Amino acid sequence: MSVISFKSDTPKPVDMEAGRRAFLRTAGLATVGAAVLGATGFPGTAEAQTVSDVSVLNFALNLEYLEAEFYLRAIRGTGLQNSQIQGTGTLGPVRQAIEGQAVPFVTPAIREYAMEIADDEEKHVNFLRSALGSSAAARPPIDLDSSFSAAALAAGLIQPGGTFNPFESEDNFLLGAFIFEDVGVTAYKGAARFISNKDYLEAAAGILAVEAYHAGIIRTLLFQRGFVDAANRISQARDNVAGTAADQGITISDPASPMAGQANLVPTDANSVAFSRSPQQVLNIVYLGSAPSPVSFFPIGVNGDIR
Repeated sequence: MSVISFKSDTPKPVDMEAGRRAFLRTAGLATVGAAVLGATGFPGTAEAQTVSDVSVLNFALNLEYLEAEFYLRAIRGTGLQNSQIQGTGTLGPVRQAIEGQAVPFVTPAIREYAMEIADDEEKHVNFLRSALGSSAAARPPIDLDSSFSAAALAAGLIQPGGTFNPFESEDNFLLGAFIFEDVGVTAYKGAARFISNKDYLEAAAGILAVEAYHAGIIRTLLFQRGFVDAANRISQARDNVAGTAADQGITISDPASPMAGQANLVPTDANSVAFSRSPQQVLNIVYLGSAPSPVSFFPIGVNGDIR
């Protein structure tokens, strides 16, 4: 496909539901919403302390596998090594539209940002695997091909039958990163309440901070390069599939706000606190629905107790 251009200095109203309906028809998924949250996976309240720290860390490890594979392949065309992916559960391959394709970066600074993020994500994988030892989950099958096209369709970035390859160009890479970059921040914050070991909690807080730095970089670059409309569409699509109303684009969408239309590079609540997602809401996003499917980032689901 050609490079997607959704550059806009001024945010415009878009029909988010049209893209979502087209995506659901194409993917063959049932409508998702608040009714499915908490139906499977993680407990929905702070009082439900029945999930072990190992389960929480393995849930995080699955997400780190996804991010590491995306960023490593973006800069060098190859992902994690065999020694970094073994463990419990189903070990699977990573699917990419063009195997070995790295992003043809044209901006040296953006390539360096990508290299640093890739290095961080690989180290997160290694750190969590070290903490988990023999309990570490294996890398499950990951799709970095049809999943991105399905997500782009849900956001209205492409039309039914179109494709979106995040490795095809620098701009596509930034939009692809934004599809799930904010998700890691909200996932770590949402899971923090269930971690009982304070050492693990402190480490998770440290990883959350790094993921927030990453998200800030991607949001800032998209804003600077004029991809306001596309990023805001992706944000709305995440909310649609998660069944929430908490996601935020890179400009302030509230028409009643005196800052409406201005930059929103740090998504927070009314108290300027980063918001949380429950693990089920996170899974809804990476599954692109309420359960794994052939267009999910994890086509057969993640490994571990939280799935």
